[in-house]
Amino acid sequence: MFCEGYPSPKLHGLLGWLLVTVYVPEEFTDNEADILRRYFTNLDQPVFALVNLPEVVKGALFARYSRSPRSLRRLFLDEFVNDLEISGDQAVDATVGVDRAESLYEKVFVEYGDDSVAQLGGVHLACEQASNILTKILEWGRLMSYLEQSTRYIAYDERLGGRYRYYRDPDLLAGKHGTRYVGDMDRMFDSYSALANAVTDHVRATIPKQESDSDFVYRQATRAKALDAVRGALPASSLSNVGIYGSGQAYEQLLLRMRAHPLPEARQYADMMLVELRKVIPSFLRRVDVQERGVDWSNYLETNATHMSSLVEDLFSDSIASQVDEVTLVDFDPDGENKLIASACYAYSHLPESQIIAKVDRMSDEDKQNILRQYVGDRKNRRHRPGRAFERTDYRFDILSDYGAFRDMQRHRLLTIEWQQLTPYHGYTRPDLVDAAGVSEVFDEVMDRSAALYDTLVGENPHQASYAVSMAYRIRYSMQFNAREAMHMLELRSSPQGHPSYRRVALEMHRQIAEVAGHKAIAATMTHMTTEAPELERLESERRAEAKRTDS
Repeated sequence: MFCEGYPSPKLHGLLGWLLVTVYVPEEFTDNEADILRRYFTNLDQPVFALVNLPEVVKGALFARYSRSPRSLRRLFLDEFVNDLEISGDQAVDATVGVDRAESLYEKVFVEYGDDSVAQLGGVHLACEQASNILTKILEWGRLMSYLEQSTRYIAYDERLGGRYRYYRDPDLLAGKHGTRYVGDMDRMFDSYSALANAVTDHVRATIPKQESDSDFVYRQATRAKALDAVRGALPASSLSNVGIYGSGQAYEQLLLRMRAHPLPEARQYADMMLVELRKVIPSFLRRVDVQERGVDWSNYLETNATHMSSLVEDLFSDSIASQVDEVTLVDFDPDGENKLIASACYAYSHLPESQIIAKVDRMSDEDKQNILRQYVGDRKNRRHRPGRAFERTDYRFDILSDYGAFRDMQRHRLLTIEWQQLTPYHGYTRPDLVDAAGVSEVFDEVMDRSAALYDTLVGENPHQASYAVSMAYRIRYSMQFNAREAMHMLELRSSPQGHPSYRRVALEMHRQIAEVAGHKAIAATMTHMTTEAPELERLESERRAEAKRTDS
């Protein structure tokens, strides 16, 4: 029986069709399936929830997920299940859903509309075989946690079900360019494989192994450096696995946005996510597809986006983008540093803020710097961060970086970030390491193929055309954040193990906060910026990981 507002038989039929044509299904033995159905809400779809497991196990699974080419269910079987006591769960079958919470929250949530109740129930959800375009849509919300498969630890020439790991949009495949799409994608992945092997050989030939490092650590670090350099050859259609943890309220907001999104993949995943989430937190998501509630809300979002797209096209389509730097500080408060210093004093004073600001304005530079030194204190590592006074002033940057760097910068959620559509029209970046390895022609050929495929697709499939764009192509995006988030983000993204493309963006942001905004004292508090990168960015990280394995 299907109730109003719940997935219909027609929807289930659609999902089954999508699985056959788009996704590579997993195969499990009868014994494996018997174990899995106790902890996962389905065994045959790319979206599923985790249940009946300790929170620490779910967290550890997601952490391992980001560095493995395997699916979450396979990881659970291979690396986790033998360490768990599962005999007591033999009667559990998570694949049939759970209703126990339904009656408990029905009166409060549905009858009285107390949205805050939906903040109290959380779900771990896996979204597998999602394109890199979709991952950014999934990771849009601030109040959720995400882990995404890394292009640094996984060689994307490893096939999934006998085929390369890229998204096969049903509309594209059924259209007149479907054969070309598959052919060009396969050739791009062939080239990526050749580039990865050539650059790996070059790195190992030019960077010697230290006597103190094991072969495993050296091979991991050198392979990671090579994969970093060639990830730009991967198209945005490349598949990824994303682990999400969020409250019922956060999932509701995510699904409302996804159901309004013009990308068919986003809407298809929203349908699958809704089915799985309703097996775990049904009451919290009751409104999503009710006409006068969630449907009207999604229609509102879709209508606004459609109208804005049309209006901006009419107003700006004849304008040519001017040449700009990769990173531009476009807005800041010239008095922001003084306001931040006043805010640092506020909680320790009995004066109104206006009086404190007036007093700070008359202080000497030495007194101001002394206040900041005392407020920030002795930061022994980058995780030691000062209080909320650093939220008093903001910076807004306009950035034009390669899509790979954007993917990492976008994951910072305690800020405002907006981005434009991914196209090949802003040019691309080619890493020096690709040139040094003598494979620049192969890399450029991938870029040419990517741009030509995009141009072929964009007329009939304007939203899916971005699947064709390689990650070395540049995308324009804006980031606005306060000084406290700047400290966290810029120190993290300038760290030695960071990818060179986003390290460059972080370092330039820091320089402009000091020199363009003139907030030298604020910039000086960011004492864990790393300006010099090592030859092997991941070497120290791999050393620490091996030391932990040895100690355990």
